[in-house]
Amino acid sequence: MTKIRHVFFDIGGVLGTNGWDREQRKVAIEKFALDEDDFQSRHEEMVGPLEQGQVSLDEYLDVAVFYQPRTFTREEFKSFVVAQSRPHPDTIAIARAVADGCRYWVMTMNNECEDLNRYRISQFGLDEFFDAFLSSCWLGLRKPARRFYERALGISEARPAESVFIDDRVQNLQPVQQMGMHTIHYQSAPQLADELRSLGVQFNLKGNSA
Repeated sequence: MTKIRHVFFDIGGVLGTNGWDREQRKVAIEKFALDEDDFQSRHEEMVGPLEQGQVSLDEYLDVAVFYQPRTFTREEFKSFVVAQSRPHPDTIAIARAVADGCRYWVMTMNNECEDLNRYRISQFGLDEFFDAFLSSCWLGLRKPARRFYERALGISEARPAESVFIDDRVQNLQPVQQMGMHTIHYQSAPQLADELRSLGVQFNLKGNSA
């Protein structure tokens, strides 16, 4: 078995809830009485540049929400957006355990706008033990574009055969599978722990030796 040296985690859907995905936007539409079709159309125009770091969250909101007077403030809306982010403690505990002992490079590969990415990294405590954050807002590319992964592997100096990527979406795993990387389709923390161990990744979780 090839020794794993790099372990890459998605954030939304793995280490925590999704940040600003369909379910969060649906709640926002209802809470703030937005016109769904209009909002979705404007969102689609701006989400690519937003997640690729080409525009700020405020610029996105200028187009998607605050192009007309509202009964709520920009700060109220932004507070709602960040409040949708909740950590998955069991999965974060696994990531932390993998990072302990410095056997592996532990990094993220995720799609996220910079404002929300920085908030979630801090809020989830990921900056305490992750080695790097290879996020779309800083790479200028989004999953599942193959070039995203090529750039991430180049920056991290990771070899596909010695790496594993964990994501909750199959479409994000397929490109790296073709590149020769090990993948785990995340469904639950126990399943993730079992599959990491099956790849030979060693870690101690809750006092138990892997």
